[in-house]
Amino acid sequence: MTMDFSLLARDLITRTEAAVESVARLAVDTGVTFTVGDIVDAVERALPADYPSPTTGEVTRRDTIEQTALAILSGEMYEG
Repeated sequence: MTMDFSLLARDLITRTEAAVESVARLAVDTGVTFTVGDIVDAVERALPADYPSPTTGEVTRRDTIEQTALAILSGEMYEG
């Protein structure tokens, strides 16, 4: 079975965008301050048990989600 990494990346971006929106709404509604780690946790909790993780290198799935969340929050994801 061949992994389509482009589809996987887009799926993880979509999931992270949804988590950013959800956590941001919760922060506005409750006045509670959340961290990027909270966004990462929300994405991780929502992933299916068999969702792929990197198998080589030192970058973890959590690292990837964190970098994606930071790019979304800073607007960098949408530049260019």
